[in-house]
Amino acid sequence: MTTVAAKLEGYGIPFPVWILLMVLGFIVWWPIGLAILFFGLWSRKMCGYRRGYNWHEGAERFKRDAAEWWGPRPSSGNHAFDDYRKETLQRLEEEQREFRGFLDRLRFAKDKTEFDQFMAERRNHSGPTGPQPQPQPQT
Repeated sequence: MTTVAAKLEGYGIPFPVWILLMVLGFIVWWPIGLAILFFGLWSRKMCGYRRGYNWHEGAERFKRDAAEWWGPRPSSGNHAFDDYRKETLQRLEEEQREFRGFLDRLRFAKDKTEFDQFMAERRNHSGPTGPQPQPQPQT
């Protein structure tokens, strides 16, 4: 099997052709399409794999490209309105950070209360913690 895989990899078939072959394989008989899919994933022909590709760098590049695409909002032409919008957005971001901090503190307090209640119940519980043996009926 490895010699067949090596020969197929040696042909240098482009990525769109792999997709086309896989779709045709599913149309003809689903196990053929599944085999092509698994071979493509196994040989790393699919998913845009390149030797030495760093997924973290790719994610950072995507974020950078998205920021360039959307970018900062263009000026409306009214400097007073632009300043107001900028201050309002900064205020809302600050309120959002404060609210997230509040929710974190609230969750922590709730968890602490539940844990303290559990520990109190555990301390107050007397006797063995396992299941109690049932008395055997005497006949």
